Amino acid sequence: MSITPITGSGFVSGLTNVAGVGGGDAAGGVQCTGKGFGDMVSKAIDNVQQTQATADDLATKAATGDLTDVHDYMLAATQASVTTELTVAVRNKAVEAFNDIMRMQV
Repeated sequence: MSITPITGSGFVSGLTNVAGVGGGDAAGGVQCTGKGFGDMVSKAIDNVQQTQATADDLATKAATGDLTDVHDYMLAATQASVTTELTVAVRNKAVEAFNDIMRMQV
């Protein structure tokens, strides 16, 4: 039985490959890979949806008796819960930052 780490999937995996973190060119600039912030967020949301869909599928199998290992469902449900909580926390911080910017006087 292999156990996959929680950090290897879900919302977090979309944020771990950020260009320019820990490096740059000789002038101290950030390297650009051509991927935008919107693409990164979109992929992270897709990962959250996939994690929730997997948990839902395993819940259905557990309810119908087709699931052989209940711990698979428990792991998937916990992973979906954690990724959803992280997504909500990031959204709340983004809304808070937006509101702070809107309150700034020009």
